[in-house]
Amino acid sequence: MAETILVVDDEEEIGELLEAYLSNEGFRVLVCHDGAEALRLVEEEEIDLALLDVMLPGMDGFSLCKTLRKKWFFPIIMLTARVEDGDKIMGMALGSDDYITKPFNPMEVAARVRAQLRRAGRYNLAGKKEMEEQGERYDIRGLEVEVRNHRCLLYGEEVSLTPMEFSILLYLCRHCGEVVSSEELFEAVWQEKYYDSNNTVMAHIARLREKLKENARRPKFIKTVWGVGYKIDDE
Repeated sequence: MAETILVVDDEEEIGELLEAYLSNEGFRVLVCHDGAEALRLVEEEEIDLALLDVMLPGMDGFSLCKTLRKKWFFPIIMLTARVEDGDKIMGMALGSDDYITKPFNPMEVAARVRAQLRRAGRYNLAGKKEMEEQGERYDIRGLEVEVRNHRCLLYGEEVSLTPMEFSILLYLCRHCGEVVSSEELFEAVWQEKYYDSNNTVMAHIARLREKLKENARRPKFIKTVWGVGYKIDDE
């Protein structure tokens, strides 16, 4: 069965271009032009990946991404004419998985889509394997991570994490008391080569801290060791 790609862009020409190209690549493509319609489609359809324009009427792409991440975990790629690094970091902190700047080559978009779908498939397999493991559980001063049930609890209250966020937290818990570099964390979780200019880890750590209600200056759980990486202590 063909994987379903949701394209959300207020420019009809771009929507038609992506629909034509991705359909030729074998995907089922749904196109809409605003956030409200996107949320309706996500409720009604089984979406495998979403391409979101940042500059949407009404609810912008960042807000739409944040709303989607409260309930759905499929990969999200942001599309934008803006090139500032801050926009990229914001999108990833809100839960997006990739970022493509306009104007773009449709071949690049298709390649990024396939890469994200492959990565999502690896996470699903890894998640199933983890859930089969017996007894692996961490309780770090009120932060509980249950591998078998794929759950995170903060002082008894469940925290909704994306598969990526759960994998990051689990890796840090498995190396409790150790400093884990951004390079090690990226290559272990994303299973790709890390590059010095990669801000992906920082953005996801920021989002994870937000969900854990961390004080950015004095985090209780995920601590930054400047110039080295991150760590979780059990003290």
